Amino acid sequence: MVEAQQAERFRPPVTVALTGASGAQYGLRLIEALVTADHEVWVMISKAAHLVIATETAVDLPARPERLAEALISRSGARPGQVRCFGREDWMAPVASGSGAPSSMVICPCSTGTLSAVATGASNNLIERAADVALKERRQLILVPREAPFSAIHLEHMLALTRMGAVILPAAPGFYHQPTTIDDLVDFIVARILNQLGIVHRLVPRWGEA
Repeated sequence: MVEAQQAERFRPPVTVALTGASGAQYGLRLIEALVTADHEVWVMISKAAHLVIATETAVDLPARPERLAEALISRSGARPGQVRCFGREDWMAPVASGSGAPSSMVICPCSTGTLSAVATGASNNLIERAADVALKERRQLILVPREAPFSAIHLEHMLALTRMGAVILPAAPGFYHQPTTIDDLVDFIVARILNQLGIVHRLVPRWGEA
């Protein structure tokens, strides 16, 4: 009964995982945008990502899933229950099994270590397992790497994942929308992710739009 009520309250869930690459701002902004679009958001943040967030931003996020959810709800203006967080080894989370609720998944930012683990099916933690589930169930999986330059190993893993059906969307913002702030650059990438997810937004006009 509770799950049925939850399904009626929010649009379908989108899983967002933040890993230990630079670009934590992209993942945090994506969570905000999904909340604004009234989607339920399932969040996983790796240990390395917590370090990156502390380094790159002034955002203070607790590690415990319950407290993390409270912090993200407060920060994003989400309604109670709209944001759910899962721990590194929460194998009972719905994203851990193909029989769980279907969800598109975005790893943003995606470290090259996570890229490698997903490409090879390592599944050493919940983020990697959730991505593995997305691939095997033919669900939407978007990876947002932030690295420069890419090695042959990185590129081979990207090619392998693309062939498996994943979308590789590097954190490489364009400038044709004439950005004036860092937020504008962040919104460009988040808008591209939302476009892939088929979610309507007002962050950045599409090419050819006024």
